[in-house]
Amino acid sequence: MPERLNVLGGELRACGFDPLTGYFRDGSCEVAGDDAGTHVVCARMTPEFLAFSLARGNDLVTPNAGMRFRGLKPGDRWCVCALRWLEALVAGVAPPVVLEATHERALDLVPLAVLKRHALDASPSREFP
Repeated sequence: MPERLNVLGGELRACGFDPLTGYFRDGSCEVAGDDAGTHVVCARMTPEFLAFSLARGNDLVTPNAGMRFRGLKPGDRWCVCALRWLEALVAGVAPPVVLEATHERALDLVPLAVLKRHALDASPSREFP
């Protein structure tokens, strides 16, 4: 399996396990060929971003038992769509980013300098094998 890299060029770190995030729900903002949203930006949720996302039709706060989703709250880490993060940036509500857990594919859409300006000082997280 090829090495999974983050936007800094290092090994991709975990974004979040509670709630379990990522396209594959494995805690990682890993790339998937059929992920139309490119959910590769690891961000810490804020009330402003959650409200922004809800207003655009993406309800991240309401629990959905059928999907085993408890709903997000401020402080949770979640792999978000790179384009939605950019929309939030333009609107002034971009959530802080965990660079070590943001997949390098995010650089296709967001310059590293922009991500760094919104970087969260990441706490230690598990690496993926």
